[in-house]
Amino acid sequence: MINSLSDTVELNNGTRIPGLGLGVFQISEKDTPEVVKNAIVNGYRLIDTAAIYENETGTGEGIKAGLKAANLSREDIFVTSKVWNDHLSYQETIDAFNASLDRLNLDYLDLYLIHWPGDSAFEESWKALEDLYRDGKIKAIGVSNFEIHHLDQLFTFAKVIPVINQIELHPRLSQVELRQYSESKGIKVQAWSPLMQGKLLSDPTIEAIANNHNKSTAQVILRWDIQQDILINVKSTHVDRLNSNADVFDFELSDEEMTQLNELNQNLRVGPDPDTFNFK
Repeated sequence: MINSLSDTVELNNGTRIPGLGLGVFQISEKDTPEVVKNAIVNGYRLIDTAAIYENETGTGEGIKAGLKAANLSREDIFVTSKVWNDHLSYQETIDAFNASLDRLNLDYLDLYLIHWPGDSAFEESWKALEDLYRDGKIKAIGVSNFEIHHLDQLFTFAKVIPVINQIELHPRLSQVELRQYSESKGIKVQAWSPLMQGKLLSDPTIEAIANNHNKSTAQVILRWDIQQDILINVKSTHVDRLNSNADVFDFELSDEEMTQLNELNQNLRVGPDPDTFNFK
């Protein structure tokens, strides 16, 4: 369990990833540089973007500005991006990676993910990621939004096991079976939309727990993740919210409170279902 914003977790290939990071989904290209810079200056060391977010250029600008302002080097931060797996061939995946790297203005990525399984057309993309990994252009490779059967299919041809499966995960969608399966394979789970895009912030059960600790409902939800060793990406465009999201290391939820939060699960998504979402 991480105990500070600077704490890292070891992945199955020995790479270490910050346990809590900034995700820039739905932040405009125009606003991204300032958001990313502020995150780095305020202690964030993981920045998560994707080609489909259309803000990789702004993310790269923010990284450069943040490193300068915080007097850090490239090696001090962890950068993730994702390939939009629209039935991409091997070469199309290589080209997509190089385009992302160019937009980010970086020499390498710490983590590169297949963004969605689609209708299971990811074999060529994964082989491309493996080669980029072997060539040292990526420190680690993984997947996003993969269900158990997608991972099973991946294992039939993969020579490199994913380090991470980044999935929608929050108290209304706790994904226990998928988390247990991933853990059994040495794959870390990373939560996107941990606050259910804000839909959980007025939940009465969470509010009551938050009042017990003089914390916000968002902080309680993030603490629920941390106490289960779930990696987290949180989106915020405001410095005060960035700092609030990171202020989750000075309290602990009781076993009873963890149980109350676990009982909120309804297998309810705010994002697409990986088994039906296809973008051909």
